[in-house]
Amino acid sequence: MKDFLKQTLATVVGIFIASAVMGIISIIALAGMIASEQTTTKVKDNSVFVLSLSGTLEERSKEDVMAQLTGNISGNMGLDDILHAISAAKENKNIKGIYIEAGAFVSDSPASSQAIRNSLADFKKSGKWIVAYAESYTQTTYYICSVADKVLLNPQGMVDWHGLAAQPMFLKDLLAKFGVKFQLAKVGKYKSAPEMMTAEKMSEPNREQVTAYIETIWNVMLTDVSASRRLSKDTLNAYADTYAAFSDPQDYVKMKLVDKLMYTDEVKNEIKAMLKIKDDKKINRLSMNDMLNLPDDNGKKGDEIAVYYAYGDIVVTNPGGLTENACIASEDVCRDLDKLAKDDNVKAVVLRINSGGGSAYASEQIWHSVMNIKAKKPVVVSMGGMAASGGYYISCPANYIYAEPTTLTGSIGIFGMFPDVSGLLTDKLGIKFDEVKTNKHSAFGSMARPFNEEEMRILEAYVDRGYTLFRKRVADGRGLKVEAVENIAQGRVWTGCDALKQKLVDNLGGLDKAVAKAAELAKLKEHHTASYPAKPDWMEQLMAKAGSKNYIDEQLKETLGEYYEPFSYMKSIGNRDAIQARLPYHIVIK
Repeated sequence: MKDFLKQTLATVVGIFIASAVMGIISIIALAGMIASEQTTTKVKDNSVFVLSLSGTLEERSKEDVMAQLTGNISGNMGLDDILHAISAAKENKNIKGIYIEAGAFVSDSPASSQAIRNSLADFKKSGKWIVAYAESYTQTTYYICSVADKVLLNPQGMVDWHGLAAQPMFLKDLLAKFGVKFQLAKVGKYKSAPEMMTAEKMSEPNREQVTAYIETIWNVMLTDVSASRRLSKDTLNAYADTYAAFSDPQDYVKMKLVDKLMYTDEVKNEIKAMLKIKDDKKINRLSMNDMLNLPDDNGKKGDEIAVYYAYGDIVVTNPGGLTENACIASEDVCRDLDKLAKDDNVKAVVLRINSGGGSAYASEQIWHSVMNIKAKKPVVVSMGGMAASGGYYISCPANYIYAEPTTLTGSIGIFGMFPDVSGLLTDKLGIKFDEVKTNKHSAFGSMARPFNEEEMRILEAYVDRGYTLFRKRVADGRGLKVEAVENIAQGRVWTGCDALKQKLVDNLGGLDKAVAKAAELAKLKEHHTASYPAKPDWMEQLMAKAGSKNYIDEQLKETLGEYYEPFSYMKSIGNRDAIQARLPYHIVIK
């Protein structure tokens, strides 16, 4: 018995000591990682910035301390980091060029891809060079990389060039199999978001607007690639019609889509030739992390312009703190914006918005906070991939609005979509209901039955009032008559190019131009920028990670891929506001 107790105690002590040692090792590793990230990069002469286009592009980078500790890096890239790194490479005299390694790069936003391409084009204005290489180019990576001085491809590689398509999904018949349907109250013939749940195909107004914006986006892509590769738009369209991805790689050179075919190990010699160094010399390479740790020569000179990032669905409350999917929670955003309004050190605010909208109520609350800032200091909006519906609602009061040419914006309209599960409960499951009430509408919203005609009239009147308010907000913010707004509203989605013609935005350009405009409006001689809200530190990340993952959700996301979001919406519909100002729940342009 004594031996058993000794062995048991020894095992417990061993486990405790091992856990303590692992904890210490983790802390040391974490401290080392943090220290290494804070180390300032020293750039050697004749260096190259290696831009690896691989992973999923997001509006803002996410720092995942657990992923870095475990080595399980997700590969997500922040547009903010990419643009900053390219700009820093342009300004650093020791960096002679950029080498782009194009891999499995996912960007759902043509505007974000164009922002990267434009930044690279600006980099070339400094007289420096860009070389791009890929084993195979997706259409997105080819569009970005076509700006390079040399576009290189593996001898067995592909160039996917096929044009654009949008294929919305419709779940009405699937839901009907379970006895579920949706009752709809909406304003705006172009307001197509509910169609996924209430229709079997695209409505004609929706087909009209989708056709218009994908053709505009494709024309922008054609224009840019045509200028860089010196190919006519007709030629590029002909390549797309023949589905260039299956062409012989040798033909890509003849088609002038690429400059040379070479294997990965041969690219080094190409880079060395660009650097004018001998074959036996080592290439001084700088990674993304190196670029982000370059010393800031300007520091905090001049007055501060706050750049506030607002991206994701617009909701009232963040459903889970540090969530997998970013959101614009009005409770958090309003608090942050009110602080910026009161901060005398902040002389102007740039709102960087990338959102297809969401809760109409939350959008109104954020609109109010933007108005409060505007009363004290200039507000400039920089639109990302989308700033539509609720995203436009919170943009319209700004002093000045910039959009990218391919930004999706407008969509001035709202809707209410209410699930009717009575068929599931009564017909499928055999549940019966009875009713006793004191007043006519005491059972309003009951799951036992769908809305009757009078109740639907009440809901429609409520949605109409919301649309009237939205339309007035736009009219006041843009200095237009309500009648003029109505002509371009009705839920119609516009690209940035077309929104400029309709006076929904003031100019075309990226975040850099928005910051410059904010400085001009605030009459600042010298300025620096600060990003808000602050990214979570490592302790906040560790606390949020505890129990935050849902295994089933993770498996569904991995299995369903791009189709995960529509089904995820159905799961969360009960937690969303009934009245929405938003684009379709899932837009895929590919």
